[in-house]
Amino acid sequence: MAVPRRIVLPLLLASLLLGLVTPAALPQGRAIVLATTTSTEDSGLLDFLLPRFTGETGITVRVIAVGTGQALELGRRGDADVVLAHAPGKEIAFLQVGHAAYREPVMFNFFILVGPPGDPANARGDNVTLAFQRLAACECPFISRGDGSGTHTKELELWRLAGLAPAPGAWYKEAGQGMGATLRIADQLHAYTLADDGTFATMRSRLDLGVIVENVPPLQNQYSVMPVNPATHPDVRYADADRFAQWLIGPEAQALIASFRIGGRTIFTPNANP
Repeated sequence: MAVPRRIVLPLLLASLLLGLVTPAALPQGRAIVLATTTSTEDSGLLDFLLPRFTGETGITVRVIAVGTGQALELGRRGDADVVLAHAPGKEIAFLQVGHAAYREPVMFNFFILVGPPGDPANARGDNVTLAFQRLAACECPFISRGDGSGTHTKELELWRLAGLAPAPGAWYKEAGQGMGATLRIADQLHAYTLADDGTFATMRSRLDLGVIVENVPPLQNQYSVMPVNPATHPDVRYADADRFAQWLIGPEAQALIASFRIGGRTIFTPNANP
């Protein structure tokens, strides 16, 4: 009897993080391990893209969706063949120390600040720095990812831009969860949180949360792809990982990304280098 995917992937992730399984120990064949962020999976984008890639190449992509910090750690240990992440500073460091063969931009969307529709902090507007200052001033409940993800990294950057550094306490809580779970917690606690607009668009109808700040330059959310470097990690399936990365930045996948919509709304803007 086949084991459900929702069971297989957590077991695979646990084994990789514990060092019990490496990509080379996975069943042989045309398959690669993609370490990526929860937002690319929660938004439905990967379910939209990967069947097309597999159908064209015969290469199966096994997805491990975690925070960017964990995704990079899987790549750093050679436990993933390719990484798709959205924390540019961490990615550049990953590349510079030799864990990635190269890094190429794929697409961007936007982070958004969401919160209770009544907006008790009076933070709604087009100034995210002022919004974060008002959140702190009213000590309105805020749920942080708190997991080293790209979203968490951006949130900490936004607090710094606001001249603040909140610590976990009465109003500022760390979920330690992925994007979908963090949004559900914020919904239950009538709290604010920073989200990617793709995941929020997918879940919006099930949440009593409104958009507080969106579509301003500090909230741009860049995603890049990085095949793991075979010179540093000889066991990775570099040829197939490189083929996937090149496909992702190629014209067909870029057109597919542009066509991906949720509720009639374009979620990701492709921006691979021509």
